[in-house]
Amino acid sequence: MHSPTAKIQDVFDEPGCEINRGKDDKARKEGCSKPLTPGAAAGGCAFDGAKIVLQPITDVAHLVHAPIGCEGNSWDNRGAASSGSTLWRRSFTTDLTELDVVMGQGERKLFRAICEIKEAHAPPAIFVYSTCVTALIGDDIEAVCKRAAEKFGLPVVPINAPGFVGSKNLGNKLAGEALLDHVIGTVEPADAGPYDINVLGEFNLSGEFWLVKPLLDRLGIRVRACIPGDARYLDIASAHRARAAMLVCSTALINLARKMEERWGIPFFEGSFYGISDTSEALRQIAKLVVAKGANPDIIKRTEALIAEEEAIAWKKLVAYRPRLEGKRLLLNTGGVKSWSIVHALMEIGVEIVGTSVKKSTVEDKERIKQILKDEGHMFESMAPRELYDMLSEQKVDIMLSGGRTQFIALKAKTPWLDINQERHHPYAGYDGMVELVRQIDLAIHNPIWCQVREPAPWEYQPTVKEELPDAQSKTETAHAFAKVVTQQPPTASATLEEGR
Repeated sequence: MHSPTAKIQDVFDEPGCEINRGKDDKARKEGCSKPLTPGAAAGGCAFDGAKIVLQPITDVAHLVHAPIGCEGNSWDNRGAASSGSTLWRRSFTTDLTELDVVMGQGERKLFRAICEIKEAHAPPAIFVYSTCVTALIGDDIEAVCKRAAEKFGLPVVPINAPGFVGSKNLGNKLAGEALLDHVIGTVEPADAGPYDINVLGEFNLSGEFWLVKPLLDRLGIRVRACIPGDARYLDIASAHRARAAMLVCSTALINLARKMEERWGIPFFEGSFYGISDTSEALRQIAKLVVAKGANPDIIKRTEALIAEEEAIAWKKLVAYRPRLEGKRLLLNTGGVKSWSIVHALMEIGVEIVGTSVKKSTVEDKERIKQILKDEGHMFESMAPRELYDMLSEQKVDIMLSGGRTQFIALKAKTPWLDINQERHHPYAGYDGMVELVRQIDLAIHNPIWCQVREPAPWEYQPTVKEELPDAQSKTETAHAFAKVVTQQPPTASATLEEGR
């Protein structure tokens, strides 16, 4: 059975970033960001990270070799969208039981599951994921996948990323290694051209890459493979023939970008499609790279014309929001590429950034934040829930942008909150996405519900000075008057008749 130890060590020894290149051999093996201790994988395990990178490949059958709980907890945990096949939304698992583990039936059950998926759905490929249970009992998924591929005549790809080996980020990189070892370069495209590019680390959350792709189409640039957002298996298999690449999330797939450059000479740069300025800069960088690889230099002029047109439209739409949002204080509790790209985007409209989390950011991400904010005091590695609640409840910020795990802290503190992570329902990439982000922030901050929930509850009401209870003399006079009324005798029947006459 293949051990993932060597592959994990190779992933840790990542020379892709400039900071890492300057380290000695021992320090370089720690990677750009220190991995979490196995068993303390906060934010997701390695299996979860591998599933995040690979599941958006839409026409592939994703088979989890594990008890059903592993697949149940990881299924559909991202808001990635597909314009084609929905096979990736199906949940496939071998559903191992205690009896299967004790009797050693795991590998046979896996082979049968591959056979059933092939007959029922005929996918172009099947990805098989190992998990903690199947790795611990020693099931050799690579041998099973190899035998199944030979028998059924389709790629069966082993994803050796059991959860206990480390964090979600490590799983992201191990998924990239699986694509390099078993998928990319296995199909030769018949239509390769000088304007083909790859986009790496883009997950098409809420369909936001669909706001960017039309811009590339207008420039005549074809996305050979978007890994993994809205991807197809054959697109990824032929991704080695692209002329350039853009890396969106270096924390996740820097190893994939670097090794594709080494093996097939595909230059890459790290950019972002969040914010007007960053989107424009990304388009410029793409145009420069394809020209350097043989494309017509005229594309640079056409890119500048497109940028001027789209920026004018976007800024015109944002004019109405600036007076409503300028000076508003925002806390960004996220990580990775969003830790700096969202910051830059919001500062463009006058929003004040109180702080941004850099927990999942690379060294390069942190350097970008320092350049943008001009103050390291606005960066925080992590913030305890109590500290976060105190900041929000004291109204030191006007809105918090974060993922779903901290939304209830904001709601308890009666502070506007907007989802910026994978669970969101609105796309924020590109020029139109920036306008949508600003619109959602405006709606959240100016929602009238916040004025109502910040009012004291009836049982918390404190009377004002004018509404204070009467003094002792007034209480005595009121008591005497009440007693006088009570002691009066009711009128007799005859008296009542007399009054009637």
